[in-house]
Parts: sequence; structure tokens; C-alpha cells
Amino acid sequence: MSGLPEGGSLSGLRVLDLATLFAGPLAATLLGDFGAEVVKVEHPRQPDPSRGHGPSKDGIGLWWKLLGRNKRTITLDLSKPGGRATLLRLAAEADVIVENFRPGTLEKWDLGWEELSAANPRLILARVTAFGQFGPYARRPGFGTLAEAMSGFAAITGEPDAPPTLPPFGLADSIAGLATAYAVLTALNARDRTGEGQVIDMAIIEPILTVLGPQPIWYDQLGHVQARTGNRSANNAPRNTYRTADGSWVAVSTSAQSVAERVMRLVGRPDVIDEPWFATGAERALHADVLDGAVGAWIARHSRDEVLAEFEKAEAAVAPVQDVRDVMTDPQYQALDSVTTVDDPELGPLRMQNVLFRLSATPGAIHWAGRPHGADTDAVLTELGLTGTEIEALRAEGAL
Repeated sequence: MSGLPEGGSLSGLRVLDLATLFAGPLAATLLGDFGAEVVKVEHPRQPDPSRGHGPSKDGIGLWWKLLGRNKRTITLDLSKPGGRATLLRLAAEADVIVENFRPGTLEKWDLGWEELSAANPRLILARVTAFGQFGPYARRPGFGTLAEAMSGFAAITGEPDAPPTLPPFGLADSIAGLATAYAVLTALNARDRTGEGQVIDMAIIEPILTVLGPQPIWYDQLGHVQARTGNRSANNAPRNTYRTADGSWVAVSTSAQSVAERVMRLVGRPDVIDEPWFATGAERALHADVLDGAVGAWIARHSRDEVLAEFEKAEAAVAPVQDVRDVMTDPQYQALDSVTTVDDPELGPLRMQNVLFRLSATPGAIHWAGRPHGADTDAVLTELGLTGTEIEALRAEGAL
């Protein structure tokens, strides 16, 4: 396999992306962004469903352009004998395989850890499923939405008198994708010491539980169950969204005591700073009605630009509530090149999120957006050593 230019921090790392939809493929994308050579393996007749998710242009799925970037694409039916044999040949030269089949599926095709590790003892196999590889739910079908519900996220999201709220995007999948990339790098570091590969068991229900913070320990030690509080926090106040005089919205946070004091001076209520309850975030949160009333009334008398300018002058924390139109023109995002332009042979210039972070010596890069289904099949298999006759035989079998 070959593909990305040399120089990335993960240059030389070879990854096979067998996963579909979001968590597993995102992990492979993140690795590819920093130089890993990623080959996306899709079923010949059932492409990754993310190609059809969301809006498309000229019949081409735009989400795929983001998720499939920096990946070469091949087709392979793993249930066919030729497909199985070809995957084992690919695995022998790979460092990482990312898959998200239901537990037992690879084993059904004689492509489980026993066979894969025999082909390549240094291989890292990242298995990304909704519930993990064992336990009473392991073989159930599942998606990130179920993790958002099961983890406690939906239970604490929304207004107190409203139903639990699910996020309008793939939150649990995205967190699991980040966690899987981290797990892969952790396993690779261990391999550098031991020379041996291993299996990563990533359950999508777990990373989101981690980022929800101390809920389990609060319940374990105190019996405390976090309730829905809308935009308010139980740990500090004022903390909310507020409408400006020109109909915009801004968000204010006062996690630091000094910032809370600056905000109240700015809005003309320095008197509350001397109240005994103002001394801690938790106590301020119990008086959120008073604080929100003062902050909200002041903000309602000023335009958004005035609010932002006065808060900046006061060194108080504020941000505009932006939709994607604002994000695309925000000067801080522009300075960071957070949304960058990628030239695409199918659609021309595309704007998408840039790589996740900046490295000073070995920066990541987007070399191409998601490619058509199976675009690199012949090239990748030829590099693997298959002859034209062998490739045609695989096609005749239906394995490609």
C-alpha cells in the first residue's frame, strides 16, 4: 500500500478501515490526517452508508467527502473465499485494522483475531461496536443514539420541565472515534516495546460516559443524581445564553470567581459581590434567577457587538451563539484555518474542518477529500502483488 506524501507524524503507518458509518471510520480519518496510509475497504455492492447520509451535490454525498478524506478506496466482499484471502494478504502488510461488525461476524468468515494475528503478529485490531465484544447486549444492533440515551447524556440535557434531549448530530460516535484513535496509538506504543499486536475492544457506550464527568462517583458517594438544568450550571452562575437588543444571542460563563465579579460589575450590580452566597460557584448557582435577571437585562439593552466589546474590555468570558454561517466567517476560526479548502476532482473546491490540532514539526494535512467507491481497488491490489489475472478472477467471483 502507498498513498499519502511522506512527512506526517504517522507516516509509514498502514491502516485498513473496514468500518462503516461514523465512529470507526472517523478514527481512521484522524490517523490519515497525520500521515497514516489508510485504505478504506467497502463491500462491492453495499458501500459505506455514510456516502448517502445527509445532503448531496450532483448525487455525491458531502459527509463522505469529509469522512473519507486521505483514504484510498477499494472494494472487497469478505464473505467470499477470494475476499477473505485478499484481506489476509492486506493484513499481513498492515499495522492497524479498524472494524465495526457485530461481534462474531469476522469469526464467521474465518477472519477473527486468531486468523488475523497469525497472518501478522504485530497487527492492532480495533473493534468498535455499540456495546463491546461481551456482555448481555454485545450482539444487539446499536448506534450512537443508544449510547447518548444509555450513558446519562440525554437525561441531563434539556430544560427541567421538558423531555430528555438527544443531540442533533453523532456525538457519541464522534467521541468514540476520538477515543479509538487514542486507543490505536496506545496499542502501537505498547507494540514498540513488546513487538506484539493486540485487540482493542471499543464500546461506543463508554467514551461518552467518561466525558460526562463525575456523575457515577457523585451517585456512589452521595446518592446524587444530576438533573436537567437547561443552559444553567449547578457549579457556577451566571452561566446561560442571553438575547441582545438586536435579536442575537450570546453565551456567558463565569467558572472563575474573578470573572463572575467582573461580569456583575459590568452589568451594574456590584452589590451582589458582597453577598455571602456569591463567594462560591455552587452558591451562586442557587441564586441564578437573581444573577441571570441582572445579566440578561443589561445584555437586552445592548447590541451583540456592544456586548462583545464591553465584555472583552472587562476581561469577562463571552461568545456569540453562532450557526455554521457565522463559523465560516469567524475571524478566530479564520486565523486558525479551522475550516480549510480542499480541491476535489468531482466537486471542485470544498470547505471542511481542518485537521484536529497543529504540530509544529510534523503537521497534519488534508491531501484529498473522500474518493469514489472502489476508486483505488486495482492500484492497491496491484501494489499488494496481485496480477491482473488474479484481480479479474476476484471480480468474476464477486469478491471485488
